[in-house]
Amino acid sequence: MKKALKWIWGLIVTALVGYLAVDKYQSKQTEAENETQQEVEKIREQQRRNAVQQAPLAIGGQQLSFCDAAEMAVRSVVYVKVTKKAAMQAPSSILDYLFGFAITPKDQVGIGSGVIISEDGYIVTNNHVVNGGDEFEVTLYDNTVYTASLVGADPATDLALIKIDKRDCEPLEMGDSDTLRLGEWVLAIGSPYDLRSTITAGIVSAKGRSFPNYDGQYRVESFIQTDAAVNPGNSGGALVNIAGQLVGINTSIISLTGSYTGYSFAVPVNIVRKVTDDFINYGQVQRAVLGISMRETEAGVVVEAVKEGSVAESAGIRKGDILREINFVKIAGAADLQVQMNKYRPGEKIVLTIEREGAVKEMILNL
Repeated sequence: MKKALKWIWGLIVTALVGYLAVDKYQSKQTEAENETQQEVEKIREQQRRNAVQQAPLAIGGQQLSFCDAAEMAVRSVVYVKVTKKAAMQAPSSILDYLFGFAITPKDQVGIGSGVIISEDGYIVTNNHVVNGGDEFEVTLYDNTVYTASLVGADPATDLALIKIDKRDCEPLEMGDSDTLRLGEWVLAIGSPYDLRSTITAGIVSAKGRSFPNYDGQYRVESFIQTDAAVNPGNSGGALVNIAGQLVGINTSIISLTGSYTGYSFAVPVNIVRKVTDDFINYGQVQRAVLGISMRETEAGVVVEAVKEGSVAESAGIRKGDILREINFVKIAGAADLQVQMNKYRPGEKIVLTIEREGAVKEMILNL
């Protein structure tokens, strides 16, 4: 009898210990889930606070027009002249020494546009405008001319930052390219064919455009496509919305003739903001890397493989996961994923929303 009671008591103690262990494990799991949810809500709230407040579409009860938008933006768009100094050529034969070396090398001069983004003289333009240049000259809207220095250039986004020594510049307010709508009116402002401060109008024809990458170089592409007329010289100029805010940097056209034939493309301002901030604060572009290979399907962006030791592996991302949102911004394709990841720097936290086996899951990623 005593043995039976001892055995029963042992079972009770074992069950009690097991129950307490399971309860403790479940409590820890619940606590971890609560902490994750708190982190998600914290980042969600931070996103709300950081959201760019759009300028009003009406002032004094009157609807804003193209004229209002043009007047607000045109003084912030500059003319950029880039000079590549010619290399001196040495005499090639004894005849050059005997009869004189008459070939005088000529400097190469290119033109483009730029947009003032700060009162202390920072100007954003295209990388292909300044690439290879030795001297940079900026002409403001009032025709004053300044020498500029190159702060940084980023071939991946085709953006560059230059600076003039002036403290009372008129910067253009930045908008939010993520909120642009198809069919929304936009203005392109620049200096096509050396025609300073030229303004053209069009609509947003498409978003998230990318081009085939034949040279294998890393690029971040999710262009805003418009039908506003853009020609050589417009590169680096402003694409603005009807509220007079910068929403993109005009970059390229699709043309069989070299001139505008219907469609132009701009780098979204949300990419511009991140790249220029990095140049100013860090001297170079800071890029977070997810560490996955992916493919696009009808279901969305699907993870094909996860790199060992990557941020994605640490967060628990698996092959077959469908990427839905980054910090609550929808991901429709690979271009969207690139753009959203390009907003963040190593060391920052983001919320990645995935779909796994039909269930939606929010994950915290430490980039």
